[in-house]
Amino acid sequence: MEELRIPIRVKPGSSRTRVGGRHGERALIVAVSAKAVDGAATEAALRALADALGTSRRSVVLITGATSRDKVVGVSTEDPDGLREVVRGLLG
Repeated sequence: MEELRIPIRVKPGSSRTRVGGRHGERALIVAVSAKAVDGAATEAALRALADALGTSRRSVVLITGATSRDKVVGVSTEDPDGLREVVRGLLG
């Protein structure tokens, strides 16, 4: 099992949940309808990212950025090359 680290930019309070697009050089945009209150947006972002990557929520962990819109998450996978390809597709 390998952990792939993915920089993300969370956009809380969006009209709908969406994963895709690029923020800056490398960050994947994760828009969620949850507000940035008591970690709700972070949890919603981790769930949305897990769904978009086709993995379980428990495979996705927050590494840095608990109170920031810019976060780094770790995703445990047995197929890191396949996961990198999915992330590239989401980045556009």
